[in-house]
Amino acid sequence: MKEFMELSGKKILIVGMAKTGLACAKFLKSKGAIVTTSEIKKEDEMQDILKELNELDIKMEWGGHRIETFLSQDMIIVSPGVELNIEPIRQAIRKGIKVISEIELAYHFIDSPIIAITGTNGKTTTTTLIGEILKVDGKKVGVGGNVGEPLILFADANRWDVLVVEVSSFQLEAIERFRPKISVLLNITEDHLDRYQSFSDYIEAKRRIFLNQTYDDIAILNYDDPNVIESSKEINPKKVFFSLEERLKEGAFSDGEYIYLRIHGNEEIFSLRDVQLKGIHNIENMMAAILGAKIFGCKTEAINTVLSQFKGLEHRLEFVSKINDISFYNDSKGTNVGSVVKSLQSFSEPVILIAGGRDKRGDLSPLRDLIKAKVKRLILIGEARQRMRKELGDLTETLMVDTLKEAVDHAFRGADKGDVILLSPACSSFDMFKDYKERGMVFKDLVYKLKSEIEASKVV
Repeated sequence: MKEFMELSGKKILIVGMAKTGLACAKFLKSKGAIVTTSEIKKEDEMQDILKELNELDIKMEWGGHRIETFLSQDMIIVSPGVELNIEPIRQAIRKGIKVISEIELAYHFIDSPIIAITGTNGKTTTTTLIGEILKVDGKKVGVGGNVGEPLILFADANRWDVLVVEVSSFQLEAIERFRPKISVLLNITEDHLDRYQSFSDYIEAKRRIFLNQTYDDIAILNYDDPNVIESSKEINPKKVFFSLEERLKEGAFSDGEYIYLRIHGNEEIFSLRDVQLKGIHNIENMMAAILGAKIFGCKTEAINTVLSQFKGLEHRLEFVSKINDISFYNDSKGTNVGSVVKSLQSFSEPVILIAGGRDKRGDLSPLRDLIKAKVKRLILIGEARQRMRKELGDLTETLMVDTLKEAVDHAFRGADKGDVILLSPACSSFDMFKDYKERGMVFKDLVYKLKSEIEASKVV
């Protein structure tokens, strides 16, 4: 039985006013709460949000966080980008003020079962795959969380058979009761060490997805990932595994050509021959998605339909174009080392790798063997380029440039027929771009412009 959460007349502060914060403000206002918002950015940087907030007639503070504002609340809702260790939140917690995330707030007003997906890499692809399979199977499905719509937009709406929710470590930090019927932990590699004091702290945040699950719930886990196995010890839900390395008696495994599914003594086989998703990491994502969908009762026909039609997501090892038999791939979402490892493993062709951005302080050593074996040229951009050259530059020809355009131009001039030019940064984008999406769009535009120029020169 969910704990009733009374909001009417409560003084509630929302910290962080991007898309999620705005959605929370509207929901809380509709429930009669006395809403205040606090945003580190200035008003002139948030004009679109400000316009909608003004219509709500609520208190707002911009350009910083006043401790007095935090300490005068009954409850505080933190958006995903807000760190819990900032001083105003620390003081509020010491005073006994409840501090929760948006997904925790939403959970108290959701009656539908939840499939929650987390992991360092592959969350969005797996979430989308599960959602698509459930829809093709005829179920009424809401897909959101850390991808698409904030979870709070699904609150107080009982029209869903199931909600498929991507959850990040940031969102899991401040949950109390949030409980998925099915949890999925895809993998854990170093990430966000610019936010967490240690890798173990990051693992602990991911592990919170199991916090409230019971013996009646299910956890889908990567059998091949030692961090996943370690973090899922002594959890309550039933464990179901997927693997690329072991032929499991129960769960899902793959030999690269087929996915084998074994549940309750029955075996099904799914061919990968017509699948359009590239990369071994996407086989892992597909295995997790098949397990989630099957456990929720989906038919085999729905799974096969989606696997054959799903082309992948933008900015995730996305094929952009081919110019003079040189292939360009946009993996701008590859913002951590583990993601780049998976991307490089997906190619047998020589790779010219464009990497760099804002440093997340991850260990770069897992890239060394792959760069030495697969990368014929490493082109570095952004704030992290000096460190990356120091730690990786001895493995292959390495060049540092100032802009993404320079990187694309240098990559193309140095490429031979059959090569792959891959943008997979291993860093966040915030030193040069608004987000990874903008970085990916700029990369694609540069490639399209280059292709047009090459084709025009051939006509002349």
